[in-house]
Amino acid sequence: MEYPILKLKPGKEVSIKYRHPWVFSGALESSEEKIIHGSLVHVADSQGNILGTGTFSNKSMITVRVFDFSDAVIDRKWIHDKIKHSADYRKFLGYGSDDTTGYRLVFGESDSLPGLIVDKYGDALVLQISTKGMELLKNHVVESLTKLFSPSVIIENSDLATRNEEGMQAVKGILYGKNEDDITFKENGYKFFCDPLEGQKTGYFLDQKDLRSAVGKYAEGKKVLNLFSYTGATSVYALKNGAKSVMNIDGSDLALEGCAKNAKLNKIAATKVKTEKADIFAWLGRPIHEPEYDMVISDPPAIIKTRGDIESGKKAYHFLNRAAMRLVKDGGIFVTSSCSHYLSPSELRMIIHRGAVQNNMTLRIIGEYTQSSDHPVALNFPESAYLKSFVCLVERR
Repeated sequence: MEYPILKLKPGKEVSIKYRHPWVFSGALESSEEKIIHGSLVHVADSQGNILGTGTFSNKSMITVRVFDFSDAVIDRKWIHDKIKHSADYRKFLGYGSDDTTGYRLVFGESDSLPGLIVDKYGDALVLQISTKGMELLKNHVVESLTKLFSPSVIIENSDLATRNEEGMQAVKGILYGKNEDDITFKENGYKFFCDPLEGQKTGYFLDQKDLRSAVGKYAEGKKVLNLFSYTGATSVYALKNGAKSVMNIDGSDLALEGCAKNAKLNKIAATKVKTEKADIFAWLGRPIHEPEYDMVISDPPAIIKTRGDIESGKKAYHFLNRAAMRLVKDGGIFVTSSCSHYLSPSELRMIIHRGAVQNNMTLRIIGEYTQSSDHPVALNFPESAYLKSFVCLVERR
């Protein structure tokens, strides 16, 4: 099959030769006016040598998202083989065992499937599509997922800002099978539910498995505050590993209802799980007299979403961390995270250090964590690294 060929300007082929999957409009020499938005195209160097195949966008600064670094044909078989390869990789990592049935199956560019996210929750699959090019390949994706996994249901929750940029509306619905009232799955032996149609992301935050395990490691005997709790998965890890109690704070009634639900699924006494609905920034701004928690966890949604948000976002992270850590007793644990790609680990480290100095305390990092390995970081695509977390020992002396 022949696709339209887009030529790069001389010297602009270095990035794609190093297998970065994004081609920006400024790198292109040839005109794209007649190419249909979302079409498959080849990318060639200035001499006409084809370097890759991907989908075209006439609405984004990322003009081509490369699927394959050759003159490939992206058809039903190619999609099927690539999804199977992604599934085999997760099996190699140990996901899909009886102990962990909830994990990310496809992670966009890291799995050579730009614009596609697929999460697996037991027998249910939830997908998100963020680009027009992948939207046009959706039937191949659904067919492949059905053949490979025989799922009970495939749900789409493509309520993403990037769809607006690509000229598409948000989409939510069932693509295959029948939705269950409660979709449940296991993570490291604990049982959780997710609500793909009404919940955040695909219904659950699968990327924090490793940090949750670390929280469990240090939770015994502790009174815990869990900020931005969502449905309390981290609280389950803490309580199942001996925490005295957990206070979950979130701005969503639905999320806080989920905290009680997940506690019940794991046979945790309701008396140990407390919840409060609040604007967390306002809640943290209240005056306090003495720190009252042995462990404080802060895992906010992405505050820095674009380059234009960097400076204001850093200020917000500084306020959040400085205010949250002051609630930790001497000898306690402070856990903080950022899922903002535009905030580096070193910048977050500096932010929490500054907050510690202002609180007249010392923080010792006893654990540093990134996204779990079902969200692989591809070296050819540094943008795939986004999550960073620190577990710190608090010393007030």
